[in-house]
Amino acid sequence: MTSPVSLLGRAVSVQVPATTANLGPGFDTLGLALAKYDQLEVTVRAEPGVFVEVHGVGAGLVPTDESNLVVRAIIHTFMAVGQPMPGLDIVAHNVIPHGRGLGSSGAAIVSGIMAAKGLLEGIVDIDAEMLLVLATEMEGHPDNVAPALFGGLTIAWTTPEGPRHKKLMVHRGVKPLVFVPEQEMSTALARSLQPASVPHEDAVFNLSRSALLIAALIQSPELLLAATEDKLHQSYRAAAMPETNKLIILLRAAGFAAVVSGAGPSILVLASDPGQRLVAAELVASQSDTPWRALMLAVDVQGATVHPLTQESAA
Repeated sequence: MTSPVSLLGRAVSVQVPATTANLGPGFDTLGLALAKYDQLEVTVRAEPGVFVEVHGVGAGLVPTDESNLVVRAIIHTFMAVGQPMPGLDIVAHNVIPHGRGLGSSGAAIVSGIMAAKGLLEGIVDIDAEMLLVLATEMEGHPDNVAPALFGGLTIAWTTPEGPRHKKLMVHRGVKPLVFVPEQEMSTALARSLQPASVPHEDAVFNLSRSALLIAALIQSPELLLAATEDKLHQSYRAAAMPETNKLIILLRAAGFAAVVSGAGPSILVLASDPGQRLVAAELVASQSDTPWRALMLAVDVQGATVHPLTQESAA
């Protein structure tokens, strides 16, 4: 077993993308990485314990001790590979909105796991399969953490041996647009609104749309409107986010492939060209009763990254 002292002098920089899950019909299965990034700097120190400094989103609100989700993910990873936890200084630069359906908790978990991977480089090999296992153990399901880890469009599923994923590259014509409201939405609340069972015809409907959505995203963007139809989760959650529901109905009636982003309340529009995004943004600005921030984002293709830092650059 390695002594914590052997990690002294190690420091890493981590970058993790935002994600959007479900994409309409692909409930708990499909996820997409977006080019909006939380960044983390982690430095091993001689003193025990963890000190966390948060800038940007969540500053003054999220915990700065060992209950911080990033710290919990680092601890989880060190324990999983049988390594003693060193003292750490952590600086988080957050831009992913919290509680808006853009994968902020998944990004925090992935940030911590990737930081641990980087700090343990040359001591323990943590491969892609183990990264997904560790992240899913903490998140509960792999649809957000898979694209955060690997980038692009991911299909995630579970097996008796653990979670699995397949990464696909998105057609260059697909242009994501996310509308972010001021209010948050609890993922736990959103999931609690789901029924224990759904009609057989609704399940078949979503199977067909999920299959079509893969084709639309990687080959035929002109099919995105039909491919993003859903009967499994969005209608059940609509009452909890009425403004989201109203704008999705409005956008879809105007021909835009609009869906709830993750558990909401943000809205994802999968546009087929940049000009379409501008028209959608103007429509929401003119028709919404509450403020919405329009984020015109690219698809992230790289996923989470970790790089070593010198002590000077970390400071």
